[in-house]
Amino acid sequence: MTLSLPSALEKYSFEGIDFYLKRDDLISEDFSGNKARKLMWLLDHEVSGIKRIVSYGSAQSNAMYSLSVLAQMCGWEFHYYVDHVAGYLKAHPHGNYRYALQNGMQLHEAPLPDAFPSDTLLIEEGGRQKEAEYGVKMLAKELTEDLAGCDVAVFLPSGTGTTALFLQKHLPFPVFTTPCVGDAVYLKRQFGMLEEDCALHPTILEPPKKYHFGKLYREFFKIWIELKEKTGVTFDLLYDPLGWLVLLAYRERIGREICYIHQGGLQGNESMLKRYERKWKQS
Repeated sequence: MTLSLPSALEKYSFEGIDFYLKRDDLISEDFSGNKARKLMWLLDHEVSGIKRIVSYGSAQSNAMYSLSVLAQMCGWEFHYYVDHVAGYLKAHPHGNYRYALQNGMQLHEAPLPDAFPSDTLLIEEGGRQKEAEYGVKMLAKELTEDLAGCDVAVFLPSGTGTTALFLQKHLPFPVFTTPCVGDAVYLKRQFGMLEEDCALHPTILEPPKKYHFGKLYREFFKIWIELKEKTGVTFDLLYDPLGWLVLLAYRERIGREICYIHQGGLQGNESMLKRYERKWKQS
């Protein structure tokens, strides 16, 4: 597996903000963005005695797809647990769900078991675990070298907040993030599972209004289109629209040049675009 590292740092302008863009989306099609960073410890090290990996989350998770590729590469079984798979998705497999199944994923519509055999490696939802620090520390090193001498702040939207947390731990400049799953209380709790020292936690910026994760919003699609038209870059359609709405709302508070981390996730755009199309056709 060849990864394009270090990833490029480019400069763009959007809505009056001149910003740096860390192109982690270009690392790899199968391991792009934060999934490449979080799973780097498995990609760089030989893990002995493992016959299967197990994880859990949503049925269109980017992490699910990347783990299915990793399992296929290593000759491991891959078991993935979900609460629910929508009837439409079962009838019309597409996106990460379809590609992970093609890679041999064994899907379980059931609660995650309490225990596993010793030859099983459990990967927390979204790759939220201490080992993810290995790859995110590499990202921090690249940013420190690329942005030396700049008065800059790093911004990225968060699910579990793993990438933002480990970036703040290893960067010499501030990291800002916003919760896309749950609220600030939820995100602080996720930080605390990996790092008890609150001084090492990123700064959380609350969205200007309440959004429900995974729900479709016209303003999300609008800013996603505008970003693509004005920068020529395709962003993730699940996390990045909220990230940019928050960034625009807090630009004055941040008060520094911005480095936005493109965390990939473009594989998931296929299913998100289908959802937007179905919703708008009905309305």
